[in-house]
Amino acid sequence: MRPNAVRVVIVGAGPAGIRAAQTLVAAGVKPVVIDEGARAGGQIYRRPPPAFKRRAEALYGSEASKAVDLHAVFDGMVASGTIDYLPATSVLSHAENVLHALTPAGRREIGYDRLIIATGATDRVAPVPGWQAPGVYSLGAAQIALKAQGVALGRSIVLAGSGPLLTLVAYQLLEAGAGVVAVLDTSGLRNQLAGLFGMLSRPRLVLRGLAMRARLGKLYHAGVTIAGIDTDSTGPVAIRWCDAGGKARETACDMVALGWHLRAETQLAALAGCRFDYDADWLQWLPRADRMGRAGGNLYLAGDGLRILGADGAEIAGRLAACACLSDMDLPAPDSAGDLRRLARCERFARAMARAFPWPAQMVRQLPDETVVCRCEGVTAAGLREGAALGGTEVNRVKSLARVGMGRCQGRFCQLAAAEIIAADAAIDPAEAGRLRDQAPVRPLPIGTWIRDA
Repeated sequence: MRPNAVRVVIVGAGPAGIRAAQTLVAAGVKPVVIDEGARAGGQIYRRPPPAFKRRAEALYGSEASKAVDLHAVFDGMVASGTIDYLPATSVLSHAENVLHALTPAGRREIGYDRLIIATGATDRVAPVPGWQAPGVYSLGAAQIALKAQGVALGRSIVLAGSGPLLTLVAYQLLEAGAGVVAVLDTSGLRNQLAGLFGMLSRPRLVLRGLAMRARLGKLYHAGVTIAGIDTDSTGPVAIRWCDAGGKARETACDMVALGWHLRAETQLAALAGCRFDYDADWLQWLPRADRMGRAGGNLYLAGDGLRILGADGAEIAGRLAACACLSDMDLPAPDSAGDLRRLARCERFARAMARAFPWPAQMVRQLPDETVVCRCEGVTAAGLREGAALGGTEVNRVKSLARVGMGRCQGRFCQLAAAEIIAADAAIDPAEAGRLRDQAPVRPLPIGTWIRDA
């Protein structure tokens, strides 16, 4: 079989998508790479606009050399014409080996023989009273503003949540001279220490994280409970929280960023026919695939959209998915034994970290009735509970009654919290509440761009 007789399409140009493309190109395959970003790199290695002058070390810190290498690899493939690159393009739906995409020039249908999905992850955000106000962002949004525009989104900044992104964004903002006034971690020190042994599978990352934590000093507080965000017409004025000892505290601020690790971006994988399993460590629904990323038929998954393993794990998973694709095409593929071992080490580390910095299930389950859970539709915790009481405990039934997950984000930010609240009222496990069915279009779009000419 000639390598280019089969059309391979990669969705996503972050670490996983770039390494997948590189592996295919080395084997003589010219893939099509589709990416929503204007420039390749993904969220973790997001690039600023071309005219933006800031050194890689300032943007990416200790990961600067990795970022520069990935960018150079991808730019080299684009310059040499060994990939077809479609930037600023969103894949909105999928049917019968055809991707329906929105490009800067309008609608486009892209057929494929084999598809590698490397769509990454988004922030996992837990609702707290007041989070719907202007001036409340996700940790990822705060990081994007800093990387892409050199902007801190406030003068008195509070970061709250848990996981490595909390520490990383706080460190990056401090290094940039931003006014961080508190870093509130809902995971207690005992919990973090319990996960330390598993995280020592990657000791350098642990040491790097501890060094960042030390930089935060007295700004960092572990084991907190977020009570709510007080706001006025312009945004946050204070965040209320309880420390590990149960003492009520209040911190004045004009910006809050929230985030509890990451949530796999799985909508396109679901539309392509993937099955899902509820993961007890990451406490979310993840696509089902083998260790190489095969998800059935001509479909392959890689990166945080499959398993939340971080940038290094995403690079490995991208190579593995491409190797699986080459092997299934009866083409020579690099030996994957070493990458499989490295991937297993990344997974041990990531699972230990997920247990050390868990999703705050109890905090979510006890949200006051008036708390907005679905910001798009203005659905409160009380509305969810009433919907569950009327329609049962399956999330799609509750969605039909309470409208949770029907807005612009299609449940990306509210689905996990909604399942917790429904499960708490019914005294069941969140996995039993199920997951919202994914529907096209994956992203909001102007109707006029999608209607065919008569």
